[in-house]
Amino acid sequence: MNKVSYLGFLGLLVIMGPLTGNPGFYGFFGFFGFLSALGGSGTDERIENNVNRSCRNSFLLMTVTMSLSLVYVVTAASIHLLPLVFAFLFVGSMVTFVISYLYYDRRGD
Repeated sequence: MNKVSYLGFLGLLVIMGPLTGNPGFYGFFGFFGFLSALGGSGTDERIENNVNRSCRNSFLLMTVTMSLSLVYVVTAASIHLLPLVFAFLFVGSMVTFVISYLYYDRRGD
């Protein structure tokens, strides 16, 4: 089983949308796309390497932007922006992972 397919289970957070009345949870529908990796015939070494490199890119983006954004939020005394910053960081890390994975997969090494 491909480890990327476990991201599809984050799509179940969509259930929280109607329960809490918060439309922000409907964005988790996008994670159901990762469930398509469940039907694969397993993983090989190249896929493992691509996932690892994509995770590295996402982690580096998250670390750098998190530290910079927290410094900004603290120095600008705009604590009301903190939830928005966390949301953008989460979306940015997911997008970075997917784009990096597609890039490494198409490059083929």
